[in-house]
Amino acid sequence: MTTIQKLQPWNLETINTDFVPKIEDFIGKPLLILFFNLNCPGCVGRAIPFANRVALEYKDKVNVVGIHSNFEGPELSDEEITDKMKSLYARFPFYRDAGLASTFYTYQAGGTPHWILLDSDGAIVQNIFGSDPNRALLRLDLTLKELL
Repeated sequence: MTTIQKLQPWNLETINTDFVPKIEDFIGKPLLILFFNLNCPGCVGRAIPFANRVALEYKDKVNVVGIHSNFEGPELSDEEITDKMKSLYARFPFYRDAGLASTFYTYQAGGTPHWILLDSDGAIVQNIFGSDPNRALLRLDLTLKELL
């Protein structure tokens, strides 16, 4: 018998929206969560563009959510985050991790970027640190295709 691993509720703050959705709001479609920090070169150069591609390519089939987490380094203002995400053409909703890194630590993320992929029932199917195109991003891409 296999145990289905589900995520604990997240603890997020709004940046440019009026409310923070619950994980349960995304049941019915796979959910790709990206922990990122805009001071992280791998996040800006590879992870956010990959998340954008997923959001555009699978727009009606997969939900993508970004969580700006500051587990180390200087904190950015909401305006700085919004402006930078706009310059990166972010096509997915993003939020701030409450308490600088509350959800990051609850989900035991390894750093940024960190990805968690849930299936349409909310079960974790991938939990990956990094943005290497031939490892983390390829694995995520292949798993997404399998889920659809």
